[in-house]
Amino acid sequence: MRFSSLLPLLGILGMVAVAHADPPTASPRAPPARVEATFQVEPANVQAGANALKKAVSEFGGTVGLYAIDLELQQPLAALDDATPRNPASNAKLATAFTALDRLGPQHRFATGLYGSIDPRGTVAKLVLRGRGDPSLRDADLMEMARELSIRGVKRVDAIAVDQGAFGDRWVPPAFEQQPDEWAPFRANVAPVSLDGNVVTVWVRAAATEGKPATIVVSPAGAVTLEGKVETGAAKSKESIRLDMRTERGRLVARLGGSTPAGSSPVPVSKRVDDPRKLAGLALREALRGAGITASDAVELGGEGDKNALVVHMSRPLGELLTMLGKESDNFAAEMIFLGLSPADAKATPEAGAIAVRETLEKHHAFGHGMRVTNGSGLFDANRSSPRALTALLRAAWLDPRIGPDFMAQLSIGGVDGTMKNRFRAWSSERAIRAKSGTLAATVALSGYVLRPKGQRPVVFSLIVNDCKGKAAEARNAIDGFVDGVARSAWGR
Repeated sequence: MRFSSLLPLLGILGMVAVAHADPPTASPRAPPARVEATFQVEPANVQAGANALKKAVSEFGGTVGLYAIDLELQQPLAALDDATPRNPASNAKLATAFTALDRLGPQHRFATGLYGSIDPRGTVAKLVLRGRGDPSLRDADLMEMARELSIRGVKRVDAIAVDQGAFGDRWVPPAFEQQPDEWAPFRANVAPVSLDGNVVTVWVRAAATEGKPATIVVSPAGAVTLEGKVETGAAKSKESIRLDMRTERGRLVARLGGSTPAGSSPVPVSKRVDDPRKLAGLALREALRGAGITASDAVELGGEGDKNALVVHMSRPLGELLTMLGKESDNFAAEMIFLGLSPADAKATPEAGAIAVRETLEKHHAFGHGMRVTNGSGLFDANRSSPRALTALLRAAWLDPRIGPDFMAQLSIGGVDGTMKNRFRAWSSERAIRAKSGTLAATVALSGYVLRPKGQRPVVFSLIVNDCKGKAAEARNAIDGFVDGVARSAWGR
């Protein structure tokens, strides 16, 4: 049900005169004149659209909370049960991103280093890999670090230790235990030194002829011990690849089975790693060997006492990494950054991250009664927020020049990229809708901005539909219809 179809008179409501700037003779200290909205968004019409949305959602048993404000005219536009805390799904990532920008700053970088001592023969007795939560560390970064170690004259490494002490012994984020048997990458666990999102991808390349074993390539290299095989089936047979992951005596074991059609393109199968603490160390061992450094098979946990840095890799700035939260809705990255909000002089914990988020939201009047911060991603039944609180957060971000540009840049653009690439396509040229989506089994949420032409302040909105299990598509269509109607009004269409 589309808002625009329900309210045909929501188009151009009339031009509003634009105030002229101060004359050149005015005092340079005088504030600039306000520029009024070219097209006024009428609250009565937006509220009518909100009521229509509520009716559409109630027809399939859902409940909705909604709040929208006009920042240009500083007035509320619509409200529906706006202060009631609801499960916000991935809209919880808005609070994680906002707090990270507020506390760490957009230029913050995460360091991952190699530590140890090089003897005169070019041997490192124990090479320690240590980090504090870079969510973007990739296999290629370890290869570059190994190359730099070779340039420094290292020829041999007798043992590799991975120092995972920065997060303690907890690697399952809060609420993730609700689905312990879910092995998909979206439910990846965390560690201070994590690699490739703590996900292993096994590429299966079929042989040209039936009956031959398929070729297996693992990324990151050296991460797992392979068992079993995948057969090459008939050319038009059905693909049936099986991959089971487990930890066995400190090793990551991937058990393969099934078949893939002869002559078919390589197929990637990705699974999260249950205990990710040694994953980066195993990949580092292969990277060292690839750089011409003799490396022992030994990979262990520890090395907290080694402080002599040999090579340090710095992540991209936080402002760039946040696209993983906003545009990609990456749960792993959100939980890593959430832990990174802990005090730098203490071990990072989810509890400390939750305190940081809550304190930041309270400071900006974006934390209401009954709200709850448990994890940083919004995955599973963990957090509670309200449309009014999320709208206050979005308003604060827009008005704060320290936060606003990078916060806006990480959001998906309707019809253009991220999780909203296939939504709001009618607005792709204007790039007018910037928002964070959220979807769980019984929740669909969308919070963000409708940008106005000519640089005027936007309409800010937040919508959360709960109790819509099995009706996510219907809830999403109803939400999109409402937002499209607001955009048409703001642009005079």
